[in-house]
Parts: sequence; C-alpha cells; structure tokens
Amino acid sequence: MTTNKYLENLEPLLKDYFKILSDEFPKFLLDYIYTPRMQKQDGISVSCGTYYSKMFNIDLWYSSLAHSVAVALIIWHFTKDKKQTLAGLFHDISTPAFKHCIDFMNKDYENQESTEDLTKTMILESTEIMNLLKRDNIDIEEICDYHIYPIADNDTPMLSADRLEYTLSNGLGQVKKLWNLDEIKDIYNNIKIIIKEDGNPEMYFTNLDKALRFIEVMSELSICYMNDNRRFGMQFLADIMRIMSENKKISINDLYELSEKEIIEKIEKCKEYNISNSFNIWRNGKEVFVSSNPVSNKYSINVKAKKRYIDPLVKTKDGIKRISEVSNIAKEKIDSILNYSFDRYLYMDFNLEENNNDKQRVKTIHRK
Repeated sequence: MTTNKYLENLEPLLKDYFKILSDEFPKFLLDYIYTPRMQKQDGISVSCGTYYSKMFNIDLWYSSLAHSVAVALIIWHFTKDKKQTLAGLFHDISTPAFKHCIDFMNKDYENQESTEDLTKTMILESTEIMNLLKRDNIDIEEICDYHIYPIADNDTPMLSADRLEYTLSNGLGQVKKLWNLDEIKDIYNNIKIIIKEDGNPEMYFTNLDKALRFIEVMSELSICYMNDNRRFGMQFLADIMRIMSENKKISINDLYELSEKEIIEKIEKCKEYNISNSFNIWRNGKEVFVSSNPVSNKYSINVKAKKRYIDPLVKTKDGIKRISEVSNIAKEKIDSILNYSFDRYLYMDFNLEENNNDKQRVKTIHRK
C-alpha cells in the first residue's frame, strides 16, 4: 500500500526543497521509493565520501536516494511523464558506497560513468521493482536509461534535470552553502522548456540575471568538485576499497549492498596496510599537502577529475542563446573550469604501502 511515510520523515529543509521542485509529489513514486533496492541508496551520500572528513565541513547529509527523488520531481514538474520520471528516479540505482570513488578505482576519473551499465541489471534483479513495472504496464527499456530523455539528461554543457538538481542541492550546503531556498525557488521558477530545431527539448532561463547567478554558483561548485582535497579524498577511498577487496577484507558486492556507515566500520577494523590508521588521519585532517613532484614514504598521488560545467540557454532580445555567447562573465567562469590544472602531487603523512609502487595493479571494479 502506498504510504507517505517517506515524506513525513524528511527533515524540514528537504521537504521545503522538494516542494519547490514540484508542488505535487506524484504518489506513484512512493511504491518505487520503498523498494529495498532504492532504499539502499538512502545509506549512500552524494558527497563521494567527503562527508566523513573534517576538511570538508559538510553539515547537510544528502543521500543518493534524495538526489534521485529530486531529479524525478524536476522531470515530473517539466514533463508530467511517468516513464521519464521513473527513469530519473532510477538513474543512480547502481551507485555503490562512496559514489564516484568507485569510478576512481576503475580509472574513470574524467567521465565518472563506470557503474552506469549496471542500472538495468539492478532493476532486473529487483523483484519488487519489476512487479511494479508490470503493474504499471511499463517496459524496463523505457525506464532503465535516462539518457534517452533530454530533459532528464543530455550532453554537456546543456542543462538537464540531473545537472540542475545537483547544482541546486550542492549549493544548498551539501558541498558549500551558496544560496538559500528562496533563491533556489527564484532561480527554478525562471526555467522554461524550449523545443529546439533538432526536435529535442532543453531547459532555458528566461532572465539573464538569474542565469548569471546560476553560473556563479555552478562555477564555484565545479571548482570544489575538482579541488585538491576532494580529488585526494576520492582516490584515497578508492585505494582503500581496492586494497581491502584484493585482500578479502571486503567484497565488491559489499559496496552495493552495505551502507557507507557499515563500510566505514569495516575500514576502522582493518589493521592491514595501515588502513584504519590512514583513514583516521584523513578523517581528522584539515587539508592535503601539495608538491610539484612525487613525495617518497608518503601517500602521494597525482590524479585528474571530471570537469563539470553547464552552459545553459538564456532568452535574449536576439533570441535564445548559450549564456557564454552573450556574457563575458559567464564565459570567463566556464573557461576557469575548463582550464583548471591537475599538474600537482597531493599527499598526506601516511603510507598505504602498495599505493606508490603498485599502480599497475589497480583493477577495474565490476559487481558480480
């Protein structure tokens, strides 16, 4: 039986945020939200593990489930299409613990999409979801790939529900407190949909000033996604997961079946390879150190990250254009993201032993 317990248990900030995204919370979503597979996403933070280190000062717990629900609400708001909305809800169903850190295990630093091919598998393996789809007369091929719906997802640098959502919530405090709910509402209500010449829909801003404010927040967040502390943390957690997996202290399936709290308990109990001590140093650290060269006898890495940016359409007196075409300020902020350099080495005062001398053993991670 459909229940609204999910909504009742949300903290007030998220209740208000979801209400901005959609005045109506579609009831059909609730049955899908309460399936065991979707509920597992409630134990995973969208912070890629950074929530657990003091160097990031993140106060807002925002789960992968909350992100997925919010994306679904945005799609529902703009389309009122059940299948597109469900595709948005399921788009991160294959997200493992520590989210994109697993992409770092898979050497997918710059695309961060290495686990997406598991989406269909996860849905197929969920008896509960498959029964609901059968009940609703929906074929799995219609909801297992949100890339087929341009409002849900599209190619960079276009604005989509996914990119819009993580920019709004990350600026609400999940990454950095850059705006409040009133400003989010103001920005969100300024977005409309246009059908382009190629027949595909795309979001656009009706006001240049609102679009510029969005770009300002987006660009600051994008630098945060790539900064030294975050890249270091993601690679560090990826290496911990790799070493523990290779030494039978954790299984790959654990990353998909356990919450991050449960994974952390395993890390804290792992004495091999200095794992627990290194994790404690990182968890209580204030910053990582930077060097132009590798640092011996330390955990020292040089790693890239995905350059996330959005160049949305905006309405002007000359028609609807990319904001970088009509605003030098916007272009400069986007260029600052694209020109961000990863040329430095990052380190902290511990050593995972294998890390510096055994890079070639990093293996692609696949769920079995």
